[in-house]
Amino acid sequence: MVPLREPATPPPRRSVLKSAVAVGLAGFLPPSLGACTGGGRPESLTVAGGEPGGFYLEFSTLLAAALERHGVARHAMAVATGGSLDNIEELHAGRAAFAVALADAAVQPGAGAEIAAVGKVYENYVHCVVRKDSGVRDISGLAGRRVAVGQPGSGTSLTTPRLLEAAGLGTSADSARPTAGTATVEHLGLNDGIAALKAGTVDALFWSGGVPTAAIAAAQQEVALGLLDLSGLLPELRRRYGGMYDRVLIPDGSYSDVPAVWTVGAPNLLLCRKDLDDGTVERTVQLLVHSAAELIPQSTLGVQFLSAESLINTAGVPLHPAAAKAYRELHG
Repeated sequence: MVPLREPATPPPRRSVLKSAVAVGLAGFLPPSLGACTGGGRPESLTVAGGEPGGFYLEFSTLLAAALERHGVARHAMAVATGGSLDNIEELHAGRAAFAVALADAAVQPGAGAEIAAVGKVYENYVHCVVRKDSGVRDISGLAGRRVAVGQPGSGTSLTTPRLLEAAGLGTSADSARPTAGTATVEHLGLNDGIAALKAGTVDALFWSGGVPTAAIAAAQQEVALGLLDLSGLLPELRRRYGGMYDRVLIPDGSYSDVPAVWTVGAPNLLLCRKDLDDGTVERTVQLLVHSAAELIPQSTLGVQFLSAESLINTAGVPLHPAAAKAYRELHG
């Protein structure tokens, strides 16, 4: 289903996940680009992913498995991270060859010095999740409330303050001194934020991810949740930040007993280091185009992934020259 348009140190929770077809980690080299085999293919490739329970890590793990299965590299693995901002730092530090990131994170000042796009892989949907018994019916109702805005290093932690500002809400970290028109923010990621929402210690959780997000769907089985319509913020978001944000629909049935809701979407890009060799980039583009069905997380409702039309729409982030060449050869 096509969407309706409309300095870092490694994160402390960083963990290495074997790809689905990996046989041990023998031969793993700390540098992400690894050593090349006799055929000019890397010995090892690392894909920076995201939080457990989110699409980034699901997609990155599937991509790592496919990179091995199709011989792009002898070994490939996904790593769990905080999200987009952490992933860009993983590229800059040379600890990853590929990473998934939101376009708004990828165009931040200084973010693009050593990175390029391989393609737009799917659309991210901003979820503003509230308990149905909270009485919050729109984003203005978050004034005076406690809000989980994403863990540091995540793309959500970048996008959420923009949404709150566009809604005319101030933010504070001091819940002891609530101010009119101000939301108290807590820097919690997906899983900690869901736990806080269930416990009633936060009133809303922002999360930018795929539809459905498995961790949110699971939480809905324990506590009645709702989603807020954020699409009314788009004019102000676009005025401030340009046209990278879209109006997208979270379809009816994405989450049990939650009706369809319009929200804000942002392109999700597969990025790489600019110094990644041309052959690896070209073979990865071939994988994205010809093996897309292998890269769709099982939990998705079928929201469009990796379409030929959208892969090159990288929201102003330049394609790696080898990727641009590959797309020209594939599509003219």
